[in-house]
Amino acid sequence: MELEVPDVSMMAVPNAIAGFIASGDEYLLEGIFSEQAVTIVENFAPYLFEGADAVVRWKEGMRAHAEHLEDLHPKFGDPQDFSVTGDQAFFTLPTSWRGLVHGTPFFEEGGWAFLLVREEGNWRLRSYGWAVTYMALLQEAE
Repeated sequence: MELEVPDVSMMAVPNAIAGFIASGDEYLLEGIFSEQAVTIVENFAPYLFEGADAVVRWKEGMRAHAEHLEDLHPKFGDPQDFSVTGDQAFFTLPTSWRGLVHGTPFFEEGGWAFLLVREEGNWRLRSYGWAVTYMALLQEAE
């Protein structure tokens, strides 16, 4: 039976990444990255994280990027463009974020493209790319 959408074990990867971004809690990331070289494209410098220390540099960069963000709340849309080929799975995930930047409410929409690989029976992140498609500062009443 072929899956039509990512299963719970696949969705554990974006859930862990969003949880880390929202909280800074590295524990959430344990066991989600591939043993292979990981590549991440983000919207903060240096934008491309690749090589043996990609995950370490991405975590440091994300902490710096999120330094003035607080009360972050992600919300996932329905996964799109899902496929599994052998031990690889690909899908895109519309995502919105609400929170505060320098104390001002903001809203951001974007999407992730995820490439997962099955290693030792678990789905792990091999690569992702994030793209912001809309961003706005909000009035307090929204």
